[in-house]
Amino acid sequence: MAHSDRNRPLYMISVAAELAGVHPQTLRIYEAKGLVMPQRSSGNTRLYSQADIEQLELIGELTSEGINLAGVLRIHDLQTRLAKREDEIETLRRRVRKLEGQLHEIEMRQQITALARTNTRAIRLWHEE
Repeated sequence: MAHSDRNRPLYMISVAAELAGVHPQTLRIYEAKGLVMPQRSSGNTRLYSQADIEQLELIGELTSEGINLAGVLRIHDLQTRLAKREDEIETLRRRVRKLEGQLHEIEMRQQITALARTNTRAIRLWHEE
């Protein structure tokens, strides 16, 4: 599923709760704690995306393993920060590849210029003889 499709708001709270296997009130609590942030319709109805459902499933897994909501919130925060850093790293890698290409082009131009100068000197010397 494409990134934008995963984030498209699709599910009202009752459907999202059923998909995640929790009560709608639990979703409201998770939202209040910042664990999930559903989008809102023009009528202010909560709309959950597939990414939200996946987040809710992860919350369910972690809490069933005995991690309290504060721990889940910390894990969520760390995951978010890690994802941002990974995006930054990928951006920097693309930039480095671009700069390497530009550097290679500059080096090739310098080599061609040096060869042209050498050939020009050789031709002058040959004509002077």
